[in-house]
Amino acid sequence: MIDKVIVKIACAICLLLCVCGEDSDELDYRVEMRIFVQNISEYARSIDAGFFIIPQNGQELLTDDGESNGSIISTYVNAIDGVGREDLYYGYNDDDERTPAAETEYMIGFLDRAETSGIEVLVTDYCWTREKVDSSYQMNVTRGYISFAADERALNSIPPYPGEPHNVNSNDITDLSSARNFLYIINTENFPSKSDFLDALEQTNHDLLIIDLFYEGSDMLSAQDVASMKHKANGGQRLVIAYCSIGEAEDYRYYWSSTWDTDPPEWLDEENPDWPGNYRVCYWEPDWQDIIYGNDQSYLKKILDVGFDGVYLDIIDAFEYWEDL
Repeated sequence: MIDKVIVKIACAICLLLCVCGEDSDELDYRVEMRIFVQNISEYARSIDAGFFIIPQNGQELLTDDGESNGSIISTYVNAIDGVGREDLYYGYNDDDERTPAAETEYMIGFLDRAETSGIEVLVTDYCWTREKVDSSYQMNVTRGYISFAADERALNSIPPYPGEPHNVNSNDITDLSSARNFLYIINTENFPSKSDFLDALEQTNHDLLIIDLFYEGSDMLSAQDVASMKHKANGGQRLVIAYCSIGEAEDYRYYWSSTWDTDPPEWLDEENPDWPGNYRVCYWEPDWQDIIYGNDQSYLKKILDVGFDGVYLDIIDAFEYWEDL
């Protein structure tokens, strides 16, 4: 606890003195995030041309003015294959509660633009009441979105309902456009061992899995582990996508240094009060970006090396935090 207080104080002092080495008035935080994603995509595709890039939230980056009717940024759209969106129909204000209609319509404005631009939409709603789960799947499929109804915000379980994935099939899934459903599970706390976790996933029939590169935050999955999940229980081939947060640093990751508790790097900002252990970062800073991509020790290279089909990039909407300071 004391260490966390120290790092918060140190980060606050750093923020008062400078904004990660840049004058805040000179930065366009949305442009910086867009460039970050584009560079991640370019690096990944230089190694695996068929690698899928899927940013979650931050849909405003699709257009030049951050409005749903703005001009599409072609360089950004060409760099991604899908967009993830949380809370479209359920979970915006509270889990298992309907998202306000105005918020849903706002998000749909961007998501439909993504679809018409050839970008697949993956929606994660947070609900568990059966009627709401059914409603979520039906409303998403009506709009042509792929969806998952998560029964836990922590994304730590395979929901017991429905017993089979919505629109279950035995087709071979080789691209996002052919997927009809997905499972998003990045917290392995409910699985006693890595083998238990892998066995549970192997027994599912989801077209696409979004999982973490690590079991319990430190035990990295092997190429054999990833390969074992690439077939549904019914025999069809599926895609396995790795989760990666690029807008925050996590203190349980391999890259975290114990020295940061008392001497944080310039790009490390305060802890996210909603997610203990997650820290805001100046994502445009080269030292942070080097952790994420561009070299053999980077997070993305580890994902590529073990054979994931793509990456699901989280905290894309970090630009909102910096704009509001």
